[in-house]
Amino acid sequence: MFFGFDPLYIGILAFTLIISGIVSVMVNSRFKAGQKVQIQSGLTGAEVASAILSDAGIYDVRIQETNGFLSDHYNPMNKTLNLSKDVYHGRNASSAGVAAHETGHAIQHAENYFPMWLRSFIVPAANVGSNLGPWLVIIGIIMMSAHILMGQSVAIFGVVLFGIATLFTLVTVPVEFDASSRAKKRLAHLGILQEGRERQVVAGVLFAAGLTYVAAAISSILQLLYWALRAGLLGGRRDD
Repeated sequence: MFFGFDPLYIGILAFTLIISGIVSVMVNSRFKAGQKVQIQSGLTGAEVASAILSDAGIYDVRIQETNGFLSDHYNPMNKTLNLSKDVYHGRNASSAGVAAHETGHAIQHAENYFPMWLRSFIVPAANVGSNLGPWLVIIGIIMMSAHILMGQSVAIFGVVLFGIATLFTLVTVPVEFDASSRAKKRLAHLGILQEGRERQVVAGVLFAAGLTYVAAAISSILQLLYWALRAGLLGGRRDD
């Protein structure tokens, strides 16, 4: 059968799309609400990042503006902290929270935080696994249906490859929540955010952002289980 019309697979995709959609709406809503909360310290996102880096004794990370909405990220390859325009120039709770979160990744890198190191290590294999893994499972199943030797081995190899991609999403969850935890502690320690509303808004923005990685992990786990089922690793092989 053609996998795109498998009711089970369609159900999994629909479920994960709904979860991802809900989380995406939540992130955008909280970020935009946080933009309306001007912080009393008056610092821009770039200034927040600079203050946290200095407090952590990190002086070899370059802060720069990047294009795109919520395209903020830390690049450990060239040690750059890339902040979107809204975050880089913003003087509000959302900008401070996102900038601090990305700076948390820079601190993780400087401290050789193991989950972050592990995530970076498996990135190449995860990229291959997410794209190639499902196709190998499909090819393996076709081979098994045609009674071709090594068919199940090919399918199992595809599952293993996709499993690496799933591992990446699982490792990403603690990395992201740890960065948010570091961010909130540094913001409080430096007095960048006032107690009460400012800190509550930032906590809400960062929690919602963290849920996007939880949703991605759930999606990947469900798909991994599906491919394992189709490869005959769970409940026997399905040929229908």
